[in-house]
Amino acid sequence: MTESTSVLVVANETLVGDELVDTLRNRAERRPVRATVVAPVTQPREGYVVYRDTRRAAAARRLDRTLAWLRLAGIPAHGGVYDDDPLTAVKDVLASEDIDEIVVCTHSATKSGWLRKNLVAEIRKAAGDRPVEQVVSDVSGRSAANVLVVANETVLGEPLLDRIRVRAEEGPASFLIVCPQSDPSRGEHPEAERRLRAALSILRSEGLEVHGQIAHPDPFVAAMEAVEDDRTDELIVSTYPGERSGWLRRDLVGRLRAQTGLPVQHVVVDELVGATA
Repeated sequence: MTESTSVLVVANETLVGDELVDTLRNRAERRPVRATVVAPVTQPREGYVVYRDTRRAAAARRLDRTLAWLRLAGIPAHGGVYDDDPLTAVKDVLASEDIDEIVVCTHSATKSGWLRKNLVAEIRKAAGDRPVEQVVSDVSGRSAANVLVVANETVLGEPLLDRIRVRAEEGPASFLIVCPQSDPSRGEHPEAERRLRAALSILRSEGLEVHGQIAHPDPFVAAMEAVEDDRTDELIVSTYPGERSGWLRRDLVGRLRAQTGLPVQHVVVDELVGATA
């Protein structure tokens, strides 16, 4: 009887892509395969995180679906969600399990934060003599869009909330609201957190999938870090109008359009917004 090959699979959003399951199924047709599936939940580099539990739950749902598909294909499979960056998760599994090969499934180069961080090359270094295969999945074209919303004092403005509602009606979408902190010298930002939590509560009560975090004080840096950390398909930027907006004076919308190459919608909130709803 041929001894089975132990394959470590590393993926998150792309777990549910046909490309990954097909790759493992093709391997299993040539020789027996056992799969260990790792779904890292990347945490933002800056700021107070409001959405860790919901992101972890979403990753767990994807993992469960993938394990079920693999088992239906006759591939013994187990796995877990890791609250670590992908490279640390890989190193932990390599230290604790007997792994023969590694498969890393990513979005395309234009969508993948992992590729922008050169993750596959770093995993190859950690793998030593083990073969490492990269699989590119187009799951982003078949799943809900990831919409990044950048707002601070205007996050509870009705024009922004309405724009998010309309976008949700236009097609499946998951929203990440990033609120750049106003004062970088302070460790806590209670007013910003109250505004953000109130916005999340309103939108979630309407059935929208929405997460949020307090982030880097520079809105451009905060947005680019979010784009680098996760697949982002489009952006919504909310500001006060004209000269009242420091963000507009710094051409935030134009710079994000130029740097990301993604669709960027600008929403103007003309009223002062309180910290509670």
